[in-house]
Amino acid sequence: MKLLVIEDDREAAAYISKGLVESGYVVDVAHEGRDGLFMASSGSYDALVIDRMLPAMDGLAVIAALRAAEIRVPVLILSALGAVDDRVKGLRAGGDDYLVKPFAFAELLARLEALLRRGSGAPTMTKLHVGDLEMDLLARNVHRGVQEIDLLPREFRLLEFLMRHVGQVVTRTMLLENVWDYHFDPQTNVIDVHISRLRQKIDKGFAKPLLHTVRGAGYRLSAD
Repeated sequence: MKLLVIEDDREAAAYISKGLVESGYVVDVAHEGRDGLFMASSGSYDALVIDRMLPAMDGLAVIAALRAAEIRVPVLILSALGAVDDRVKGLRAGGDDYLVKPFAFAELLARLEALLRRGSGAPTMTKLHVGDLEMDLLARNVHRGVQEIDLLPREFRLLEFLMRHVGQVVTRTMLLENVWDYHFDPQTNVIDVHISRLRQKIDKGFAKPLLHTVRGAGYRLSAD
């Protein structure tokens, strides 16, 4: 999933962005209200994290402009203003949740996850299965049978994408766009390296391989 953080404090923005990336999200950052509004208007984000006090255009004005344009992406407001009136103003401006600074990153992450579940409009899928391979999306762990598999954040995202497309051939372009957020081919072997590492982790030592290379096309995750 892709998130946009609009925060003028560069240190805070870097802290939030780093934590979200490590949690498996693709993250863009804007440091001014007008820049953030322009980026958010593209409609390509699953949720926004918006600081209330921003240069050029404040956070509530950004949210109001998005809602006026019928952009209903979930918005988590961050603010040092924690009075009841301030929270009410933020929610009435179109925010979906309001988090007062300073905050624990774990709470920010939990609130975002709740907004994303609410915004999906569909029953929340918390576990993915392919054969005896199981991914728990909430606990962010993976097991094959009784064996726990330790994955790095990028490997987790790669496996999640493959599991969501079980039985389908997943192309290099699909992986670049959805796992690495590249909209061009960097002409590197980054996919090959990650696929090789992932195959070692989920298939090595097991009788039945799950991750298959489809020559000239891409990759397929299948228990067949």
